[in-house]
Amino acid sequence: MPDPLDQHPSELKAALTIRLVEQRLLKLFSEGKLFGTVHTCIGQEFVGVSVSRCLTDSDTLFSNHRGHGHFLSYRRNILGMLGEVMGKSVGVCGGRGGSQHLQQDGFYSNGIQGGIAPVTAGMAMAHKMQGSGGVAVVYIGDGTLGQGALYETLNIASKWDLPVLFVNENNLFAQSTSQTQTLAGDINARAEAFGIKTYHSNTWDWPRLFENMKSCIDEIRRTGKPAWHRVDTFRLMAHSKGDDNRPEDYVAPFREKDPINTLLREHGDTPRWKALIAEIEAEIEDAVKTADAAPWGLVEDAIARNVHREREYRWSRRAFEREKTVAAVRKGLEQGLTDHPNLVIIGEDIESPYGGAFKCTQGLSAKWPDRVRNTPISEHAIAGIGNGLAMRAMIPVVEIMFGDFMTLCMDQWVNHAAKFRFMFNDKVRVPVIIRTPMGGKRGYAATHSQSIEKHFVGLPDTQVLCLHHRYSPALLYKDLFRTVDRPTLVVENKTLYGQNVSAEAPPGFDLLFTDELFPTARLKPDTGTSQADVTIVSLGGSSLDAEEAAVRLFQEEEIIADVFFPTRLYPFDIGVLEQSLTETRRLLVVEEGQGFCGLGAEIIAQAAERFGSLGLSCKRLSATPNPIPAARPLEQQCLPGPTHVVAKAMEVVREFVH
Repeated sequence: MPDPLDQHPSELKAALTIRLVEQRLLKLFSEGKLFGTVHTCIGQEFVGVSVSRCLTDSDTLFSNHRGHGHFLSYRRNILGMLGEVMGKSVGVCGGRGGSQHLQQDGFYSNGIQGGIAPVTAGMAMAHKMQGSGGVAVVYIGDGTLGQGALYETLNIASKWDLPVLFVNENNLFAQSTSQTQTLAGDINARAEAFGIKTYHSNTWDWPRLFENMKSCIDEIRRTGKPAWHRVDTFRLMAHSKGDDNRPEDYVAPFREKDPINTLLREHGDTPRWKALIAEIEAEIEDAVKTADAAPWGLVEDAIARNVHREREYRWSRRAFEREKTVAAVRKGLEQGLTDHPNLVIIGEDIESPYGGAFKCTQGLSAKWPDRVRNTPISEHAIAGIGNGLAMRAMIPVVEIMFGDFMTLCMDQWVNHAAKFRFMFNDKVRVPVIIRTPMGGKRGYAATHSQSIEKHFVGLPDTQVLCLHHRYSPALLYKDLFRTVDRPTLVVENKTLYGQNVSAEAPPGFDLLFTDELFPTARLKPDTGTSQADVTIVSLGGSSLDAEEAAVRLFQEEEIIADVFFPTRLYPFDIGVLEQSLTETRRLLVVEEGQGFCGLGAEIIAQAAERFGSLGLSCKRLSATPNPIPAARPLEQQCLPGPTHVVAKAMEVVREFVH
């Protein structure tokens, strides 16, 4: 019988390496050397091998929770992978990511099913725009076929001719649930419905799998179009560790015909195979010893990066053009497209002549048709594509038509964008920018009028900015495009679009700005020696109401308000209020969103921690606790306006005695 090592020496060595490493990991787990869980790919080894043998350094791969075999076949870094799973500093991600989160060169993995598909499509889009010739590969299991993000991605990948390969490892079970309970219809027909060419192979006939995979990837390189490859296989071990409820009489036939078990039965006793296995086992044991002796990974730098240090703020005036907010936003985006060739804007209905629901991108696609693009109604996918673009040296600007729809992007914001930098040990940046209008007072009712930015703040390695009428969006975007190095959400309140942004203070006030990249604006009373009576912090679109209230308080009630308009909601440093709170010892925070667990609560909590010895009096003003109605008279009862701000400020003043 011919020895298959003669024809496929490197591929068979890779497959054996994966099998032996996975077996060693299970032993390490039983020895208490691993944390959490471990998902082995025993039985599926030839899938990763078939793909990796066709790739170049220009390509990228995105794997999932069961990605050890994909990683080892691509990089064959045994020490790096074992060290990572063991949480040690010698791991490919310094021990931060663990079993499910590996990254080296063009390889990435994440344990979130479905969400990795649009990220990979974004990488494929970057390959196409940069002319790298690279192919992006995403590994998905049959369980992922239940995820809507996958179908959003298939649609866009097909319409945009993205060079992405979807490798479907069809192992018949999603964790413990049989495919017979969860899967309707034909697997390949799903991709074919989007006009994507499909292939079908299996791991038992692995030489044919190698041929088919090469044909598939060669076709993507030739056409630049996506492809789908279903590979039937079988996971011989439990989903993770020992949680396997499949009957043994069901698994046994697959164990018997497993390709590696078959090869070992036929050739394992020959000197050549024994020597190869001994060589691999020795390398694995050396790696285990090295990893075991290595120190744990470190997170101090990440902690330090996300801890805001106290600083002294300097205040000064700034000058910028008075213009409509929507014009300033458009100007900022246009300047960004001019200054940064790697900047791309995607979103629903943003191309000309429509130019977006609020006309912020009007005219831009006429000048940059390849860089300002309409998308389907697929918020999860376009946010994920933005993440993938950002990870491949692009500056993606993703417009979400209404802030309410950000809930559909939550997975990409929380489980992808916010995590990659840390869990990949600072080797990756995700400078994705998501723009979205929030707020009510336009009669759009309950699902198009919310201010839900509070749900997107507080994630390490992210930032959340907001527009207000006292700082130019053109300046904000200029500085953001120049410096962005992390996922950034920019909240653009709808009522502001038609209002002027201006640096001209109303009579009796001075308009000052901090010396930060994204400054806080301060409407400081110009009253000579008189002290301010109350400090007001206004968030986003409520800036118009707070300013009107400050003028009325001064003119009608002889109450002097010191008003602050933060441009950066997260991270927020209460130190910016130190001078004012030391003087007034009264704080009112105004926001248009829900107050429970809101931004106002965070600001007041910070104030209490930092300045509690001053004996502060604090209040919040926010929306009433109910959905927002469409009729304006009803809407006005639910959302804070100038009269509400005046009344609440007077409460703070009257209830507090120095």
